Formats: sequence, structure tokens, C-alpha cells
Amino acid sequence: MEKVECVVVGAGVIGLAVARRLAQSGREVIVLEAAEGIGTITSSRNSEVIHAGIYYRAGSLMARMCVSGKHALYSYCREQGVPHRNCGKLIVATTPAETEKLASIRAHAEANGVADLQVLSGEAARAMEPALSCEAALLSPSTGIVDSHAYMLALRGNAEDAGAAFAFHTPLLGARARGGHVEIDAGGETPMSLSCKLLVNAAGLGATTVARSIDGMPVEKIPPAYLAKGNYFSCAARAPFSHLIYPVPEPGGLGVHLTLDMAGQARFGPDVEWVDSIDYAVDPVRAERFYPAIRRYWPALPDGALMPSYSGMRPKIVPPAVAVQDFLIQGPKDHGIDGLINLFGIESPGLTSSLAIADYVGDLAEA
Repeated sequence: MEKVECVVVGAGVIGLAVARRLAQSGREVIVLEAAEGIGTITSSRNSEVIHAGIYYRAGSLMARMCVSGKHALYSYCREQGVPHRNCGKLIVATTPAETEKLASIRAHAEANGVADLQVLSGEAARAMEPALSCEAALLSPSTGIVDSHAYMLALRGNAEDAGAAFAFHTPLLGARARGGHVEIDAGGETPMSLSCKLLVNAAGLGATTVARSIDGMPVEKIPPAYLAKGNYFSCAARAPFSHLIYPVPEPGGLGVHLTLDMAGQARFGPDVEWVDSIDYAVDPVRAERFYPAIRRYWPALPDGALMPSYSGMRPKIVPPAVAVQDFLIQGPKDHGIDGLINLFGIESPGLTSSLAIADYVGDLAEA
């Protein structure tokens, strides 16, 4: 049985960031990935937004990791030449009742350490975005977008430069805690057995399944898994916006928002569709719900302009009836297994938070 210091399960953005952090601290690292390459699932099916940290529960891991991760991500992108844009975001109120909510959104953001939100009148917002319809808005200057694939390629390159190795088509089949180390069975057509001092479960949608495959992992410490699908639609007409446009949040979600890719092309979504199995097909009929929501802030959206684009799955660990979840990061003190760190429920803002999460895991590993 081959011995290695650290094994990271999952080569999405979180697994890549963790592998980089561990390898750069001088540890020997192998990354196991069931798919054929990096970031093929959740990490490549999101809005690529660099979130400011506005909405998350004050004091939560999501709030803390998003705010610190945002600053780290901007610095990293500048240093590594990763395409990104600090384009800013407008949270728009289209009714008097929504306008009243802007103050509480700003106060909540400040409690999370986001102190740069600016209140704009409707006239000031339209001066920035002439096609916009709103009564008032909040400007979030620190929101941006990033080329997520280029970011993941950079993380992989950093990890490999520091000595990390990647094994693709290599799912984790099972693991056992053995007095200070963890024995692992992995691989599909080419099985392998490894013994490691540290196993990091960063398997995203598969994190709960991986945890259940670890002999000795307390079942009651493994959260239930739910799937919340997010559908995106692209726009045949070029949207005349340079900022991201978000409506005032509604119960259960952030509403249908407009984001931009690095080429300036608009996309709308994601919505929330609770599902029982993974299916990435986007039902064109769902566009019927998007049109009236978008036209509240962009009345000129042409008929027939929305086209099904792509979808992603949020790795939820709370049921639909629970509105809010948090990242769940477990170390040995939480579950009793030496050398095991589990990461559950890493949905948005996971991409923004990735470097902060990696530092958190690195600190846990050194504790």
C-alpha cells in the first residue's frame, strides 16, 4: 500500500484550492477525481460571480469566508493573470416597498464587513445604466466576475508546481481509519490503495456519499443531501448593461438576476428548482417565469430573447422548507476521526470563498 501525506477527494474549485494550500505548505498531496478533468461539475456550472458577502447570515462561515475570500481572489487573479472584472453590482428596487428594504440590506452587509454599499436614487442608477427601470438601488462596488476555468487552471498549476499529483477517473471507493492514518481504496479500471495522514473530502455533490464510504465515520455526523437545480437562460439580444443587476431579494431566493460573462454577454438566473436526481437539461418553459421578473428592471427585454443555456446543482444539506444553510466544515474534533476533514454544503459563494476555505482547511490540518 502506497503511503502519501495528504489525499484530497475532488478536483473542483474547492479541492484545487485546498490541494494548492497543502502542497505550498510543503505537504505531499494526491488529488483523486472521479471525472476526466478538473471542475467538470458544480465548479463549471455557476454564474462566475465574485460575491461581495452581502446577504449571508452575520457570523456564518459563508459570510466570513466570502468577505475574506473575495479580497484574496481579486489579489490572486491580479497576481496570476486570471481574467476577471471588478464590474460592480446594482441591487434594484422597483416599488416603494422594495426601496424601504434597501436600508436593511445595507445594514446587514455592514454587519458582515461589507461597508462599501452606496445608496442611489433611481435617477443616479439610470445615469449608470440608462436601460434600467428602478426607484432606487444599492451599488456594490466590490462585486465582480471571474473566468472560473482559467482560475481553476491556475490553481491546478500552482498545486502541481508545489508537487501535487492528480489522478483522474479515480473515484474513492472506500476508506478506513487506522490509528493515526486513513487507508483508502480508489480507482475504476486502475484500482489503487493508499495510506494517508490527512484525507480531505471536497467532493461537492458527492461529499455525503464519500463520507458514508468511510468506515468509522459517525452516520449522525453526515448531513442529508438535497439537490437544488439552478437554471440559466442566455439572451439573444445584447443586454445594454455593464453592471450585474440583481432585484431586491424575495423570500426563498435572490430573484432572477442578470450576470455577465467575460465577453459581456448577459445571462439570467439561476432560479431554484428542487429535484430528486441530477439532470442538467434546461426546460425552455421555465423562461415564462423569467420574462415578467426581468422586465421589472429591464422593460425593453424583447419577446423571444431568452434561450435555455445551462444549469447547475447546489449541494444542499437543508430541505426546501429551510431557507438558509451554511458551509459545514468538519475536523477530527467534530467527528472523532483523526486525519479526516469533511466539507459539506459548499454552494454559492463557494467559488468566491475558495481561497479562504482552503486556508481554513490548512489551519485545521495543522491544528
